[in-house]
Amino acid sequence: MRRTAVLGSAGTLLAGTLIAGAVAAPAAGADTGQQTKSSSSFQDRGGSEAYGVKVAADRAARQGISWKDCPADWGLAKPIQCGFVTVPLDYKKPHGKQITLAVDRIGNTGSKQDRQGSLLYNPGGPGGSGLRFPTRVTNKNAIWAGAAKAYDFVGFDPRGVGHSTPISCVDPQEYVKAPKADPVPDSEADKRAQRKLAAEYADGCAEKSGWMLPHMTTPNTARDLDVIRAALGDKKLNFVGVSYGTYLGAVYGTLFPSHVRRMVVDSVVDPSRDNIWYEANLNQDVAFQMRWNDWQDWVAKNDAVFHLGTTRAQIEAQWQKLRADAKKKPLGGVVGPAELISFFQGAPYYDSSWVPVAKALSAYAAGDPKPVIEAASPDMTDIQGNIADENGNAVYTAVECADAKWPTSWQKWDRDNTRLHQKYPFLTWSNAWMNLPCATWHTKQQTPVQVKTGRGLPPVLIVQSTRDAATPFQGAVELHKRFKGSSLIIEKDAGSHGVTNLVNPCINPRVEGYLLTGKAGPKESTCAPHATPKP
Repeated sequence: MRRTAVLGSAGTLLAGTLIAGAVAAPAAGADTGQQTKSSSSFQDRGGSEAYGVKVAADRAARQGISWKDCPADWGLAKPIQCGFVTVPLDYKKPHGKQITLAVDRIGNTGSKQDRQGSLLYNPGGPGGSGLRFPTRVTNKNAIWAGAAKAYDFVGFDPRGVGHSTPISCVDPQEYVKAPKADPVPDSEADKRAQRKLAAEYADGCAEKSGWMLPHMTTPNTARDLDVIRAALGDKKLNFVGVSYGTYLGAVYGTLFPSHVRRMVVDSVVDPSRDNIWYEANLNQDVAFQMRWNDWQDWVAKNDAVFHLGTTRAQIEAQWQKLRADAKKKPLGGVVGPAELISFFQGAPYYDSSWVPVAKALSAYAAGDPKPVIEAASPDMTDIQGNIADENGNAVYTAVECADAKWPTSWQKWDRDNTRLHQKYPFLTWSNAWMNLPCATWHTKQQTPVQVKTGRGLPPVLIVQSTRDAATPFQGAVELHKRFKGSSLIIEKDAGSHGVTNLVNPCINPRVEGYLLTGKAGPKESTCAPHATPKP
């Protein structure tokens, strides 16, 4: 799940000539995942869209993908290749308006006999680009080396994201401009101002991207995923989803259970209908406070390094002083409380942020504000980065607002968030304002898919840490119940978001083994946490 400029993932978006010696197609075989039958033999359990998916998938299977060198400004060097897949904007009208989705790949590093098909990846969001996934091969990421021998690593930008018919809600330079208003309201007037901003944001989305908004849903992205599968020539899907990518996987597995070959879901969204998405964000507020406290405890234990205090209360006092100072006078003229939250929330998100966030706070306490200013200030010269940030937030909002019905009563939002803020103040109001455009959304809001086990669904591997802030532990428990035959690996006493890209000798071999053999292991197992960051 996405927070401000932080993607909910374990990582951070034409013309060209065909690469000589492009990746060879796999030899036909029982377990390669190669497409041997018309994709129309499969059933989308999504009602009237089912026919549209069949049409689009059959068409994509015939057309394939024209793989070429990636455009220079995509930052994806050879031997990674790029291409596009065409899908219907509206699956109820498969012969109507079409949109294009950007995909990329790198071939398996093993032999033709080793190859088991394509492995697709979604890093989260909604709004995250998956195009960096093949760089795990070019960067020689040891965690994924075994899987890379067997699979082409395939990334894609979901509809509306990056190079896949991108949407926008506001001018990107205006979107990143700082300082923004303090998310924690001091008065009813502050709340009215934030409500006005949220409504204006919803208006901007409708004005700039209204033609796409009704179709920016997770079920449609799942249908797109099935068309990409067909275009790749794969009979069945191999998929790794992290954060929001787990909900995409859960919806895909529900709509297309017999299409799934291997599926790993890591850091899991609770797929319950009543959780998508209003309750999910309230639950995040509680979990973020827990993980923020974990970080404070770690900083306190390392007072010899950071000199911020030896108790959680002392670390919190340092944070509140910084926050109050920035509220009174934005640091460097641009870093106020809102910008501080955007930077400091990295600590409860990812263990890799623990040290840099602690160092920045330590420097400020010692009289040097420069590290905080440099880390939390927008870069107005990074035009492409700002476009990507605005686009990511637009997709996040569009998908979450369209996926489910949201409360329209401000009294409910106010009551729920006022109550939560009393015990869980770190993220509550910031989270509320980010999602409030959904209260005045301009297009129809759907009823979420009832995630469940369908005929043909193979064992799914679920990986989850117990102290995850962005996707609380209960989400994995719920999906484990709903997907019969699934296996749950629990990383105990850990909370870094996105487990499968961290070094953990208990978890990494299990994930690799599942992808290579399909054996998910015990129904439930517990692993010790990965190494705690060294200060």
